[in-house]
Amino acid sequence: MTESFNWAMIYPEILLLLMACVISLADLSVDHLKSPGRTLTYLLSVSTLAVVAVIAAVNAASGEVGFAFNNMVVYDPLGNWLKSFASIAMIVTFVYGRPYSMDRGMLKGGEYFILSLFAMLGIFVMISSNNFLLVYLGLELTTLSSYALVALRRDNGLATEAAIKYFVLGAMASGFLLYGMSMLYGATGSLDITNVFKAIMTGQIKHQVLVLGVVFIVCGLAFKFGAVPFHMWVPDVYQGAPTSVTLLIAGAPKLAAFAIAIRLLVDGLMPLALEWQQMLMVLSICSLLIGNFAAIMQTNLKRMLAYSTISHMGFMMIGLFSGVVDNNTQGAANAYSAAMFYIVTYVLTTLATFGVIMLLSREGFESEEISDFSGLNQRSPLYAGVMTVCLFSLAGVPPLVGFYAKLAVLQSLVSSGLPGGVGIAIFAVAMSLVGAFYYLRVIKVMYFDAPLTATTVSATQDVRIVLSLNGALVVLLGLLPGGLMTICSDSIVRSLGN
Repeated sequence: MTESFNWAMIYPEILLLLMACVISLADLSVDHLKSPGRTLTYLLSVSTLAVVAVIAAVNAASGEVGFAFNNMVVYDPLGNWLKSFASIAMIVTFVYGRPYSMDRGMLKGGEYFILSLFAMLGIFVMISSNNFLLVYLGLELTTLSSYALVALRRDNGLATEAAIKYFVLGAMASGFLLYGMSMLYGATGSLDITNVFKAIMTGQIKHQVLVLGVVFIVCGLAFKFGAVPFHMWVPDVYQGAPTSVTLLIAGAPKLAAFAIAIRLLVDGLMPLALEWQQMLMVLSICSLLIGNFAAIMQTNLKRMLAYSTISHMGFMMIGLFSGVVDNNTQGAANAYSAAMFYIVTYVLTTLATFGVIMLLSREGFESEEISDFSGLNQRSPLYAGVMTVCLFSLAGVPPLVGFYAKLAVLQSLVSSGLPGGVGIAIFAVAMSLVGAFYYLRVIKVMYFDAPLTATTVSATQDVRIVLSLNGALVVLLGLLPGGLMTICSDSIVRSLGN
């Protein structure tokens, strides 16, 4: 383990910041009339993210663990793998979102790509943070960029309304998180997550103050996950935002939310595990219940997937609260690696799902109602097949990756010996059965209903290739999950050992 002012540990962040500035300047030379898809900006952005993803993956494969900048930055396989996965998710988002954004006049300037890169920089900062201020800095950089992206279609009332709701509720959640951090700083005298852990372990700090700080931090994290009862923004923002922006919010930022949950709750507040695990348990149960039953009533596919996201975050939190039982951390690595596997595979599946929604959308027409997918199999068997695979995976149908992700999380819960764990596992399975209904309803519409239009589904070659690979990965990782699970397990073990 190394500790120094090591610039090499933040090379991905430096490169991302530098290129975001360079791309901002290069975009000024792009003529919208000659290049409506802003090809130069797009290629530079994708290339930057690809290089960053490779650097992060190489760093992760080295297995090195260390700190930099007076312990403010943590460098470990967990952070590096999440950076690599987040970069790949953003690349896929750009590939799917570019034709959609171009048709809606969102590429008259390069803001879509540039703001996304700055949001990605915030994600990287959050993932690498070992300091409360750095967590908050990364969070604000990501959320402020996201607010602007949601409102990018300034002439669209739904998008503007969604941006206002997102901004107001996001500011409130950021306040919760900041207040919780300030209380822990006041109690422990440090902003350093490692020092906070050591201070709590002394047992000399008033327990009630610590618990109050933890409550506010969990509330802030629950908002970022979109867990009940902090889910109010999710359906409105998912539906109101342009679909290319909805995918951006639903993808890479979820990996950052998982990272700061591990950094804050596990690395910093593990001695208070009994308190925050109980809170996560309540959030998880409520999210599974309300997310699934509310999704049944939706006719808008984006809104249905928003409530589906809420239920999936409830499932992921099962892994987070089943790691420690009676101060015994033996099952922690298994539980947290299952949660990491779940969030990574959820993002993978969500990318393809929203990719198909954008593919069916045309200029002046948003293909986001469930009825818009009527007879899709007759119009395009390939895209109907990809959508079916993704929906079955989200429902947890074997042998797709969603089934293995759910199995891993439930297995960690049952094997942990947590009081009431078996009952929660049975409840989660029951909620998965409820969730299967609204996924199967969409599949039924695609295969058994008559098409409402004879319009053929066309896509650019890069979208077809990436979408096909995306769907194939959902199947392949379900059949051979060992590689990804090993990456998740090794990352968590090294992080906990750190």
